[in-house]
Amino acid sequence: MLIERTSSEVIIRLPASVEATGLQRLIDYLTYKEAVSASKATQDQVDQLSDDVKKGWWKKNKKRFIK
Repeated sequence: MLIERTSSEVIIRLPASVEATGLQRLIDYLTYKEAVSASKATQDQVDQLSDDVKKGWWKKNKKRFIK
């Protein structure tokens, strides 16, 4: 593995033999970190948004699970 830092990016070189599933998880995590890096949301705001999304999803999909 080789990690190189330039003035505008970090370059990580891995051998082709690296497991794709683990690599995808790492990429997903790094994508998440990049997306939230500029967020000014508090943890309470994030928790409330999560609760609202879950409630909306359940309301929309409840009939699929309970008959």
